[in-house]
Amino acid sequence: MSALTTGSTPATTHPGDDTTTVTVGARPLTISEVVAVARHDAPVRLDAAALEAVEASRAIIEALADDVEPHYGISTGFGALATTFIPEERRAQLQASLVRSHAAGSGPEVEREVVRALMLLRLATLVTGRTGAQRRTVETYAALLNAGITPIVREYGSLGCSGDLAPLAHCALAAMGEGQVRVDGRLVEAADALAEAGIEPVVLAEKEGLALINGTDGMLGMLALALDDLDTLLATADITAAMSVEALLGTDAVFAADLQQLRPQAGQAVSAANLRALLAESPLVASHKGPECTRVQDAYSLRCAPQVHGGARDTVAHATTVAERELASAIDNPVLTPDGRVESNGNFHGAPVAYVLDFLAIVVADVASMSERRTDRFLDKARNQGLPPFLAHEVGVDSGLMIAQYTAAGIVSELKRLAAPASADSIPSSAMQEDHVSMGWAAARKLRRAIDGLGRVLAIELMTAARGAELRAPLQQGPATGAVTAALRATVPGAGPDRYLSPEIEAAVAFVASGAARAAASTVTPLH
Repeated sequence: MSALTTGSTPATTHPGDDTTTVTVGARPLTISEVVAVARHDAPVRLDAAALEAVEASRAIIEALADDVEPHYGISTGFGALATTFIPEERRAQLQASLVRSHAAGSGPEVEREVVRALMLLRLATLVTGRTGAQRRTVETYAALLNAGITPIVREYGSLGCSGDLAPLAHCALAAMGEGQVRVDGRLVEAADALAEAGIEPVVLAEKEGLALINGTDGMLGMLALALDDLDTLLATADITAAMSVEALLGTDAVFAADLQQLRPQAGQAVSAANLRALLAESPLVASHKGPECTRVQDAYSLRCAPQVHGGARDTVAHATTVAERELASAIDNPVLTPDGRVESNGNFHGAPVAYVLDFLAIVVADVASMSERRTDRFLDKARNQGLPPFLAHEVGVDSGLMIAQYTAAGIVSELKRLAAPASADSIPSSAMQEDHVSMGWAAARKLRRAIDGLGRVLAIELMTAARGAELRAPLQQGPATGAVTAALRATVPGAGPDRYLSPEIEAAVAFVASGAARAAASTVTPLH
């Protein structure tokens, strides 16, 4: 049974529910569609015209398979064995052997959302009609996604060239009814899971082994998920920065639009606009605008937030452009051209994606580093403008948020290590045939860890700034920042004697990661 339908509508919403069906093949997938399928289990459907292109490309492959002249990947071996001719009766075994041997991952299981993104993006390439895959194979991948069958993919195995070979091979293995998968969290044999879902395992034909494993789908899927995360986290960074400026009695004057226009960086303008909106009508900010305030200027971690957060936004914008181009790509080797040729190429090399994954790890580390510096200012009585040391309830008895800052500092230190580029490394493989590789998968894996760290550092700043603002009573926060603090207080208590802090930090992390901080601020002012 195939759990899919065909049609040409890009996306449909079923009446009475909020599940959007993502159509694959009508046009390039969007980042939000990748996230919808990978993270939110949106069902997929296959475009009818795309399936016709799949069948036409398969006919070309079958014709070449009958040719007495060898054709790479169709009637020959692979990689360093590209000149070895394979007789027709051994080719099905060749394809299966390729997948089995390449499913050589090791280490912990990769997250479910990453595997679903990996499968979806390989499916998107299969339906371009440039790979020569069988229609049945294409439909099986869609059926696996819709049935919630997630192949076990391991942490290590991809060098990012030729694409994400080992991770993709684990997915192909599951489509063949081999290996292990997870269904509703249960670890089961792939053959049993497919049988339970009524899905027939595929028998791979000529060229399909390569078509299923040659691609940048793993690193691209993780890039799409990272961009979704960073959309929330960079808006949250503006929120936490605004709350810190406010509670540390900083000035919002430096965020004025005319000052920002003197340096017309796009991301900087967005971040400064957010900060102005978040601090609007704040009694705390207004309390020290008179001549009695003798401070000339705030520390960089307050004053330069738009420049750092804005630079991060600009880097995200560049990474988004690369991701969108990659989503519009048909990556395989060899590839079928529109005029029916089968050509070797190097489009599987992950360098363009690997670079931006590394760029993002750099900006994640820097945004977190600036956030931690703001947190630290709150805890030092010499710099926190009259607040108690460490924001302690009873100074000398309580430690307040002292060790929360240690936690943030430890994370930031790790983020700096994670900012070292993976893409600058290369280890040759395949008997020196693949003598320069991208390490894009490694870049994506460390970015995921870095993004998790950024969310935790921002959560600690949020807790700290909220407590600092409350200790300024009777002065109050502005409407937007006050809404964030009020929402936070639903799960994280305010100031008081020392208590078990770890659960509160974890609750604040969930508050940030879920987008609740951004949502609370947005009830007062829209954020960009």
